[in-house]
Amino acid sequence: MSSSSRLQAELRPWERAGTPESAAEFQLPSRDPGSFGYLAAKRLVDVALALVGLVLLLPLLPAIVGLIKLDSRGPILFRQKRVGQGGRLFTCYKFRSMVPDAESRKAELVAMNEATGPAFKIRNDPRITAIGHFLRRSSLDEVPQLFNVLLGQMSMVGPRPQIPAEVELYEPWHRGRLAVTPGITCLWQISGRSQVGFDEWMRLDLEYVRRRSLALDLRILLGTLPAVIARKGAY
Repeated sequence: MSSSSRLQAELRPWERAGTPESAAEFQLPSRDPGSFGYLAAKRLVDVALALVGLVLLLPLLPAIVGLIKLDSRGPILFRQKRVGQGGRLFTCYKFRSMVPDAESRKAELVAMNEATGPAFKIRNDPRITAIGHFLRRSSLDEVPQLFNVLLGQMSMVGPRPQIPAEVELYEPWHRGRLAVTPGITCLWQISGRSQVGFDEWMRLDLEYVRRRSLALDLRILLGTLPAVIARKGAY
């Protein structure tokens, strides 16, 4: 059994208990409810890992920028409003992996949506560019989110941020994931990403919220590289 599989097995009491908090309304805190010591240490780790990541990936950035420009017209970066901790909006950065008018074409593709719940995923999305497929499967499109981490809008580990339109469709119990700072990687990321159903994705995030610690963050980070290499659910 892989390390990520063992971690998932340890963090799944909801499989015995059923849907968590299904009838409860979540009152989102304005600040992360974690202990001061944990939050301070997590912030130090976030800043250190983001800086190290940018330094290590710096040699690749000119090549990525050049390939995006050669592949299609449009900006290098894709900017999108996402919902962060406490429901606050922030601008999330990614390397552009789709055609410039991808957002305006989304309505045309709703019937092709393969995701469950309030999410939108298409395995062979016609809006993705040639270099975009590589960036997504390698997760290199998410490198600019290291700047979101430095700005304190995201963490290295935490629930993946969704767009406002999807969050508006949450059931009450889904909103518990908004109690903490969103992250670049999470339990969902190492559990198969797009192959995981929406409710299971939400349950994994709630388990992280309940049990988060520096030790758990480290285990998720260590499980991320094998998951990226395996490309399971990445599209």
